[in-house]
Amino acid sequence: MTFNPGDVLTVDFPGVTGVKRRPAVALSSATYHVTRPDLIVGLITTQTTALGTTDYVLQDWAEAGLRVASVFRSFIVTLPPSANLVLIGHLSERDWRSVRACVKLALVDLDDPSDTLDSL
Repeated sequence: MTFNPGDVLTVDFPGVTGVKRRPAVALSSATYHVTRPDLIVGLITTQTTALGTTDYVLQDWAEAGLRVASVFRSFIVTLPPSANLVLIGHLSERDWRSVRACVKLALVDLDDPSDTLDSL
C-alpha cells in the first residue's frame, strides 16, 4: 500500500523499551518513494504536557482518525513496510501546514550555511 504525506497511520514504532503500536503521520515524498519502499514518519502522542517548539497540538484530531486529542512530535523515523502500517485518516490542511512547519524547524536548513551546531 502506498501512503501520501499527511496520512495518519498506526505503526509498530521503535522505542527505548521495545516496539509499541502508535499513531504517526507520513512525511516522506513521492520522490523519495521512487527508489525506496520505506516510510518516513513523525510521532503522534497523547502527551500534551511539556511541549517543545517543534511539537504541535493537532486541532482536527478526530477528523484525522485519532480517538483522543493528540500532539505531533518531531520525533522522525524511517520504517520498513513490515512495520504493520495501517491507514486511519489524513491531517486537515491547517494541521498539515503546521506539522510541515515543525518538521522544517526541527531539521537543518540546507539553504542556510549558518545553520550549524555552532549556532545552537
